[in-house]
Amino acid sequence: MNLPKEQFCALLVSVYKGGATNRAVAEEHLQELALLSETYGVKVLHKILCPIRQYSAALYVTEGKLEELVEAAKLHQANLVIFDDEISPSQQRNLEKAFGISVIDRTEVILGVFGQRAQTKEARLQIELAQVKYEAPRLKRLWTHLSRQHGSGGSSGSGGGYTKGEGEKQIEIDRRILKRKIELLQKEIDEVKANREMQRQARQKSEIPVFGIIGYTNAGKSTLLNALTGAGVFVEDKLFATLDTTTRKFTLPNNQSVLLIDTVGFIRKLPHLLVAAFKSTLEEAFQSDILLHLIDASNPMAEEQAETTFEVLKQLNVENRSIITVLNKIDACEGCQERVQRLCLKYPRVVKVSALHRTGFEDLLEAMVEELAKQRHVALLRIPQSEYAVVSEIMRSGHILNKEYEGNDVLLRVDLPNAIMNRLKKYERTQ
Repeated sequence: MNLPKEQFCALLVSVYKGGATNRAVAEEHLQELALLSETYGVKVLHKILCPIRQYSAALYVTEGKLEELVEAAKLHQANLVIFDDEISPSQQRNLEKAFGISVIDRTEVILGVFGQRAQTKEARLQIELAQVKYEAPRLKRLWTHLSRQHGSGGSSGSGGGYTKGEGEKQIEIDRRILKRKIELLQKEIDEVKANREMQRQARQKSEIPVFGIIGYTNAGKSTLLNALTGAGVFVEDKLFATLDTTTRKFTLPNNQSVLLIDTVGFIRKLPHLLVAAFKSTLEEAFQSDILLHLIDASNPMAEEQAETTFEVLKQLNVENRSIITVLNKIDACEGCQERVQRLCLKYPRVVKVSALHRTGFEDLLEAMVEELAKQRHVALLRIPQSEYAVVSEIMRSGHILNKEYEGNDVLLRVDLPNAIMNRLKKYERTQ
């Protein structure tokens, strides 16, 4: 897009096939697209639901529907059209030719919002990588050096700047530059990832249990983290207010220290490029011992939003991780008890809270303690005194409930995380 964002006045379009049910879903998606667009800084002039019988490979919509949309754009004096679904590069070019103005899709808006919200170096690199990969097949001349062919007009030996090789087309130069940029960005991300991997290994050695806070964007993840730990994470009633991973230490009522990790929120139709770019960051949370899945229970589309989160879990192959479902904003659920009941029936371990008003936390903390208990093991161990280093490891990583000496052995009754107990199986005795 060539104009400053504050000059963009957009017509939003949601295309759907089918009857009233699909129309209702498309309408809700369109409302979310409006929120995304406004978050990006675009003024929304008008929203259109566009029913069709079949999609067009060239135009996405049929020619008849396109004529109606072009007229609507002129009527509302829009200088930008945003489609709720991802459109192909060729469709985008054809649509821009028909409208005579810029045409983008939901993916480009999400990428733009992510670009605005990123704070850390890793988040900025991940988003830039996703943006470059998205723009590569579109070649929109994002950088000045892509918009012209360099060189002086003289011969290649006259001291002029870069000149094209014989027969080389500008688009080939563009593609090569984009490919090189992708390689450089990926290299930088790999370096940051290596540093974070060392930090994660250090945490694993400390054996402190980790809870990853996940959920749909604007579900209240950062608010919960702040309420529990006083973390001071930025909170705003906008989509994707937080993109950067935040980790804070917290002590449960049983005096067990744990780590809480806040993560980027999800959204329906989350571009695969972003899932791929943020995969290493998301894995930071998804490799947690237990996930806290926050759902905004007050949202009419809460059930669909919850499914969106599970779709991302499936993409990362962690859908079977231990999960506590946290129905948030329960204070705003007057009149939507049926939806709350359906969520309670659908998910096995549910607690209801209001992170904003700090209510329901007793139930949440109790659930966290109980879930951790499932991941621990009480056992009797017989350890030779010559291997006393093992006893020292148990003292650091678990709880010794009873300790006796018998001959040259140490008899212990211990409470340990399952991961450590698996390493000590050879010392376990039945009685």
